[in-house]
Amino acid sequence: MTSIDLNADLGEGFGRWRLTDDEQLLSVVTSANVACGFHAGDAATMRRVCEQAAERGVRIGAQVSYRDLAGFGRRAMDVPSDELSAEVAYQIGALTVFARAAGADVAYVKPHGALYNRVVRDEEQAAAVVEGVLLAGAALPVLGLPGSRLLDLAGGAGLPIVTEAFADRAYTAEGTLVPRGREGAVLTGPEAVVERAVGLAVSGVVASHCGRDIAVRARSLCLHGDTPGAVDLARRVRAGLESSGVRVEAFV
Repeated sequence: MTSIDLNADLGEGFGRWRLTDDEQLLSVVTSANVACGFHAGDAATMRRVCEQAAERGVRIGAQVSYRDLAGFGRRAMDVPSDELSAEVAYQIGALTVFARAAGADVAYVKPHGALYNRVVRDEEQAAAVVEGVLLAGAALPVLGLPGSRLLDLAGGAGLPIVTEAFADRAYTAEGTLVPRGREGAVLTGPEAVVERAVGLAVSGVVASHCGRDIAVRARSLCLHGDTPGAVDLARRVRAGLESSGVRVEAFV
């Protein structure tokens, strides 16, 4: 039976402001990408999400980002390599405290937003992220786009790599994500998202923005927690996967 991990970005709030319905999404996904305070999230939020994830047996991942609370980590930034590696390690370390207090641990690392897209092609920034993971002191799996420089360098450094696909994002003909500023970059129609999720899990093929089919082999499938109707969408995706014979389970 085909199996796939289902992950979502969680803990994306700050203080009294909350963007994601963490408790409901944790009843659907198998892995939680927890914001570590640089694009969203604060100490209380990280603690709460780690406790809820541990209670449900959901794997906890550090979603590391550029230091960009105002821009939600989605603005392009130029950060020196030594600074970026230290900030990646800092974020992993912060989340590790709360994961362990909840009786779990940080199980993987995934960049967020602008950093995620940057390390697809940028050798220097990708190397800095890998160095940050190593600096944090654990050989954690790294999630990223298939064919990205991040995964190439992480694998070369001895870190486990996990390829990821997106059920609710449009793809270019090169297999990268269509920038969010472009029309149609984010899919919101439930039927289209479920169809894409099943296609990715079963056949590893997705239609690009220009209509050409491309191969996207992924072990984990991402849904964005900040999408309108995210909880209902996640439930529909999981139901669609399972009814198509796909087992939904964590990759680690």
